[in-house]
Amino acid sequence: MKPLKNDPYAGRRKQMVRTQIQARGVSDPKVLEAMDTVPRHLFVSEALHDQAYQDFPLPIGEGQTISQPYIVAEMTQALNLTKEDRVLEIGTGCGYQTAVLAQLAYKVYTIERIRSLFIGARRIFDELGFHNIVARCADGTLGWQDEAPFDAIIVTAGAPITPKALISQLAMGGRLIIPVGDQSVQSLKKIVRDENGIHESDLGACRFVKLVGEQGWRD
Repeated sequence: MKPLKNDPYAGRRKQMVRTQIQARGVSDPKVLEAMDTVPRHLFVSEALHDQAYQDFPLPIGEGQTISQPYIVAEMTQALNLTKEDRVLEIGTGCGYQTAVLAQLAYKVYTIERIRSLFIGARRIFDELGFHNIVARCADGTLGWQDEAPFDAIIVTAGAPITPKALISQLAMGGRLIIPVGDQSVQSLKKIVRDENGIHESDLGACRFVKLVGEQGWRD
């Protein structure tokens, strides 16, 4: 990412990391650094810049939201990313979570089904100089078979069940983070694939917009 010049929100970003993220138990220094680096305010409308570093999600249009900073950090930490990892993100949205992942991984493949959001995210990736993000507009519940397998997969919308396509596209040792539940509240699941099979753990309750697609909710 290109370094920002004269960033008026740098102080607010540091405070966000300290009081909202680190104070709640996110301790991975690489995740904290990424959250302190990526300019969240640039991923929302100018009218919302002053709210960008507060402790809640914000609207980004088309009935979608940018997630609360803490949940972005928590999900990112749960992926245990390295600089060699290839990551698949389902639900690009405004691109903020994508940008955080791109600070930590070798390459991020991201899918957004809503074209206007896809176009907006692509524009800001280019403006900020992200060269390790590959984006497409498609049904994310089907994954990205041509680029599989992935070391990590993250889903940023709530699913009724974990899409089988995504599990099948995990590499050996791969990690999948996904909210699963009904359309009002979900459980954040971590799924790991190893030589003994598929293992699932519950990271706690969360709330996301619904995951729409062939292996998700119907629009």
